[in-house]
Amino acid sequence: MVGIFSLVTGRPGPSGFGSSSTAEQVTQGIDASNLTAIITGGASGIGLETARVLALRKAHVIIAARNMESAKEAKQLILLENESARVDIMKLDLCSVKSVRSFVDNFLALDLPLNILINNAGVMFCPFQLTEDGIEMQFATNHLGHFLLTNLLLDKMKQTAKTTGIEGRIINLSSIAHLYTYEEGIRFDDINDEFGYSDKRAYGQSKLANILHANELSRRLQEEGVNITANSVHPGVIMTPLMRHSALLMTDFLKIFSFFIWKNVPQGAATTCYVALHPSLKGVTGKYFLDCNEFPPSAPASNELLGRKLWDFSNKLIKSISKA
Repeated sequence: MVGIFSLVTGRPGPSGFGSSSTAEQVTQGIDASNLTAIITGGASGIGLETARVLALRKAHVIIAARNMESAKEAKQLILLENESARVDIMKLDLCSVKSVRSFVDNFLALDLPLNILINNAGVMFCPFQLTEDGIEMQFATNHLGHFLLTNLLLDKMKQTAKTTGIEGRIINLSSIAHLYTYEEGIRFDDINDEFGYSDKRAYGQSKLANILHANELSRRLQEEGVNITANSVHPGVIMTPLMRHSALLMTDFLKIFSFFIWKNVPQGAATTCYVALHPSLKGVTGKYFLDCNEFPPSAPASNELLGRKLWDFSNKLIKSISKA
């Protein structure tokens, strides 16, 4: 109830920020000039706003995007406002294992440091379809692609944290929709099964996977004694291109009757930017954030055994794709 009350009123939580805080407000006065960040899906919506604000705080931003035309436009928009911004664009299609591997090879070839990885991109409420690798689209794009991307970039992040002494940060964009998933949480035995597929529950499943991934990654990094944190965030309910698979009428209906909980894009990017840059979160890891404040996720999202099972399942899935 406190969460809903804060959401509706915009009242700040313990962090000093709340649902009405913007990405610029939560990063005010922060100098990120010594940081390099990769943002997936940084060409539109809250990803673009996250890229813009990180660049405004002087971070070197790499926008990883599937649509390179949109990425070029995004870069121009950022440079138009801030001509000294350091922004690069790179091709990445998260629903393709081959594309993820290619992106990482291309990034590593640049020999740049990597301090921040923001796993922001996603698809939502898609009709049932399999990717070129034969994996259900929402699970593949929202979870599996980011899982592989993170694993392939980890050594670079560890190296950067070690040589610079600066804490690395990994942020998974999840959603409050992780509460609404299949009965078993993750359909390990039926991940690609069209029978019983629900576009909403499949989305919830992928968002549950985002939290479980961040938590298990956090546990492993702590065990290893590495100076990198991993957290997940719910950005809020925002009208972005992610809503393209929702019926227009349904979206309008929702907007009329839930107007008090909808955020604009600058507010939607606030929690991501807060967790990525704010000094008060140094050493904070394995947490879920909503409205720039720590918030307890669902019981399945906090289940360590489920997190380990998902980790092993994801690795096996990637291995089977790579062998094919």
